[in-house]
Amino acid sequence: MKVCIYGAGAVGCFLAGRLFKGGARVSAIARGATLEAIRRRGVRVHTPDYEISAEIGATDNPADLGPQDFVVVTVKAPSLPSIVDGLKPLIGPNTTVAFVMNGIPWWYFYNHGGELAGRRFEKLDPGGRLWDTAGPERVLGGVIFCSCDIIEPGIVHAETAGPKLFLGEPNGGTSPRVEQFAAVVRGDTLAVDVVPSIRSTIWAKLQMNMSSGLLGCLSNSPPKDIYSDPACADAVRRIVAEVGEVARSVGCETKVDAEDMLARTRNQGHRSSIVQDLDKGRPMEIDPMFGIPLEMARMTGVETPTLDLLVALVKARARRAGAYSG
Repeated sequence: MKVCIYGAGAVGCFLAGRLFKGGARVSAIARGATLEAIRRRGVRVHTPDYEISAEIGATDNPADLGPQDFVVVTVKAPSLPSIVDGLKPLIGPNTTVAFVMNGIPWWYFYNHGGELAGRRFEKLDPGGRLWDTAGPERVLGGVIFCSCDIIEPGIVHAETAGPKLFLGEPNGGTSPRVEQFAAVVRGDTLAVDVVPSIRSTIWAKLQMNMSSGLLGCLSNSPPKDIYSDPACADAVRRIVAEVGEVARSVGCETKVDAEDMLARTRNQGHRSSIVQDLDKGRPMEIDPMFGIPLEMARMTGVETPTLDLLVALVKARARRAGAYSG
């Protein structure tokens, strides 16, 4: 199986290591110091329990690789418009493109059913270029629960014990292609579940990411420095409830319990990637993680007073840092 990782950041390198260990022929699209590092020594994955050394190919020119069986896109949402042309030479007649990213994806309403079916988000896919190039019919949805940081180019540290990847077809159910991909990436170091409703899993992670991301951006802190405060814990409860209500309004039930989530993340010392991006003034995933969920709330008539306030404050701070222009 030929698999190309498009985006050799923390999650991309982690999945490259896992796919290599599973027997795939793995390559990566990378740039600059990361490209040089992967060419020199491959990808290294460090966790509290194990290490993976993966000798993979790397290039900054996708045309060098040609059509793939699977392309795994792990770039952050602000970079999606810049990779459309690079995807073209990687896509053949039978190529599947898995988007393993945070927030609401550009393909969300493809095969959704109901009056919202087929709706597109211009902010996530300007001009519909991804829709026309990658094609939603090629898409697998992916959600990963794994706190990863790049130690240095090509070397990633994963803090999470028992990381988990969820995969799913946009139209629900299973398929030979999703089962094939899951079988290669799955292993004793990464649990992989093929789920009947990947959208519900997207919303479940959003409940976690919006809690740690919004409060983290306002405090520049990880959950362990926030959630012990009763006022912050109460804000988490309200965020979880409001995001859950928006999810239900578009037909998804997450079953996330705020108290359980607080208990599981209260000692987490990893700052969310969006918090790290704000701290460094890098483009932030504000639209897919914060803005589009609120757009969907307005579409379906759900009131979100806590989210409205916190998102407005984070957007203001992000604009001030030069990390968001919306």
